[in-house]
Amino acid sequence: MSGRTGRTLAGVLGLAAPLAGWAAEIDGRALSAWWGLPFAGVLLSIALFPLFAMRIWHHHYGKITAAWALAFFVPFVWVFGPGLAGASLVHALLAEYIPFIVLLTALFAVAGGIYIRGNLHGSPALNTAILAIGAVLASFMGTTGASMLLIRPLVRANDNRRHKAHVVVFFIFIVSNIGGSLTPLGDPPLFLGFLKGVEFFWTLRNILPETAFMLACLLVLFYGLDSWYYRREGVLPVDPTPDTQRLGFDGSINFVLLLVVVGLVLMSGLWQSPVVFDVAGTPLPLPSLVRDIGLIGVTLLSLKLTAAKVHADNQFSWGPMAEVAKLFAGIFLTIIPVIAMLRAGTDGPFGAVVRAVTGPDGQPLPAMYFWATGVLSSFLDNAPTYLVFFNTAGGDPQQLMTTLAPTLAAVSAGAVFMGANSYIGNAPNLMVKAIAEERGVAMPSFFGYMAWSCAVLVPLFVVLTFIFFV
Repeated sequence: MSGRTGRTLAGVLGLAAPLAGWAAEIDGRALSAWWGLPFAGVLLSIALFPLFAMRIWHHHYGKITAAWALAFFVPFVWVFGPGLAGASLVHALLAEYIPFIVLLTALFAVAGGIYIRGNLHGSPALNTAILAIGAVLASFMGTTGASMLLIRPLVRANDNRRHKAHVVVFFIFIVSNIGGSLTPLGDPPLFLGFLKGVEFFWTLRNILPETAFMLACLLVLFYGLDSWYYRREGVLPVDPTPDTQRLGFDGSINFVLLLVVVGLVLMSGLWQSPVVFDVAGTPLPLPSLVRDIGLIGVTLLSLKLTAAKVHADNQFSWGPMAEVAKLFAGIFLTIIPVIAMLRAGTDGPFGAVVRAVTGPDGQPLPAMYFWATGVLSSFLDNAPTYLVFFNTAGGDPQQLMTTLAPTLAAVSAGAVFMGANSYIGNAPNLMVKAIAEERGVAMPSFFGYMAWSCAVLVPLFVVLTFIFFV
């Protein structure tokens, strides 16, 4: 451990000690909607800086994000005191951000250590097949794992195509989001539901038709669009990637490590331990600590056991992971008051949103739950958004899995499906974008991407609503 790291850790522990008696919960009823402005500032910065000040954003996005985080946290300390503010910071850091980043880093490192050898040629049929395979893998190795495993060979397969941004956009739709909707391993919201008591295979049994509908429509649309581009553009006269005699895998030890990641995630949900550590009012269960320490170990093992040539062939770099880590640090901090206001229910500043999902008879409206969860998940972190509406619908997993099954299905589908609506709806979206751009793909801007999602996904969500949730 470096001296700087040691001093940082000591500082964090020193901060936590006087906060031990404080609870991390904030009464959202006492907050004004103005507290959401720094969070909106982060979102607008991600959307607008790349359009109007690309050079500044490229070199200083971490500083800009930190400035918005301080614009929230400093006034919060002033108004509510260092105790509650510090406890909220510790909760966001230890219970949410660190587990989130540790899992993403493990999947990023492991998938980045697998090189799919050989030159695939990006025809419409091949591209569609890769997207379909990725959709299946996403529910069993997570949207992040499937995305990191397949995005590099997909971009390489299409490096002799003139138009390829649409390939990556549909990859984000299918592999980085909707494909991960069938098990708790697929996407963080479903894993939170699993931890709350939802059965492991409940989503597979209950939203398989919705998932199959979305994937079938998107794959057909993609094949038609890619075929049109392919006929219209042809290919470059020289393929930048030379042909090889056969396909294969390098860095295959990482497949074993990927199974370890899956096992650690499952263990943390299935192992019930009475041992819970309290840090400034934030409970840290022993299984979660074992999971996170294990994931750090997997990351280090992957980096040690993967040959340098594999990383070089994969053009592996930490740039995309660093971008996600910095941006989501600001998001996880500035989202604190937004989530608190949503959790306040009808008594909070966002009470209109909560009232909109309930009918005059007091019964939940699945269609409204689908759209409310989905729209918020498009711009907020979809895991806490899932929890907000899970609790709004009663929070009893047995009732939600039976009597209110349509409502839980709507919340699950909304949180996972509509994470594809923007780059910040789900962490793999930004990672895929960054990797594609590193490899020369001219990806659409924040609003350009949303133009794709509004044109392709939103009409499908409308049809889905009338078929399954009305």
